[in-house]
Amino acid sequence: MPEEKDATSVPLSQGSREDEDPEDPVKSPPNSPNSSTREACCFVLQSWVSKKFMTGCVVLFPVAVTFFVTWWFIQFVDGFFSPLYEQLGIEIFGLGFVTSLVFVFLVGVFVSSWLGATVFWIGEWIIKKLPFVKHLYSASKQISSAISPDQNTTAFKEVAIIRHPRVGEYAFGFITSSVLLQTDNGDEELCSVFVPTNHLYIGDILLVNSKDIIRPELSIREGIEIIVSGGMTMPQRISPVERVARRGERIPLNRMP
Repeated sequence: MPEEKDATSVPLSQGSREDEDPEDPVKSPPNSPNSSTREACCFVLQSWVSKKFMTGCVVLFPVAVTFFVTWWFIQFVDGFFSPLYEQLGIEIFGLGFVTSLVFVFLVGVFVSSWLGATVFWIGEWIIKKLPFVKHLYSASKQISSAISPDQNTTAFKEVAIIRHPRVGEYAFGFITSSVLLQTDNGDEELCSVFVPTNHLYIGDILLVNSKDIIRPELSIREGIEIIVSGGMTMPQRISPVERVARRGERIPLNRMP
């Protein structure tokens, strides 16, 4: 009988240990102030590192893209004449790129002459006879003529802002030409405004009254940059040309109050 008592008896200290559940937040001892401070410091450090890392990415991303595009452009242009120099036994990096730039310059000089313009006109006439290539060539020529230093009749004339497609909404466009509409009420001067809908090579042609066109103080290249960049290069303030001209006018002395 005494042996059975000893077998079934459990020490009080052991029973109290079994009753404690370490996973129970009510029965577990509270965290120390040192652990809370350590967690707060880790959170602040992690937030600071993440913020600085994202700042570095934002700063380095345009630099990396610019370097990559520039390096690709140099290799692409250099590849036109570098095989010729390799056959001659000349291996100098960048020599093909410089040769390409000189070649483009000489082409510009040649086309500016009467003979070059005639040869160019014949080649353009042949290209326009091809079924699919003529559309691609016409769109590319429109873009190149818009930024060309020689402002011809096919280039964009001015940057225009028109109310389109609804009242209260505006759209960027380029004035390409003007036309005089003859009606029963009189003649109305209209401007042909090209509004790009897919960068620059696809868009709508709208005839807008010249009085309803807002002409901002923007060059053709600035307008192209705004459209190609999706509006990211948009200036914070846009002033019409007429308003800028009025600001620049000097008020005569007899008209001053």
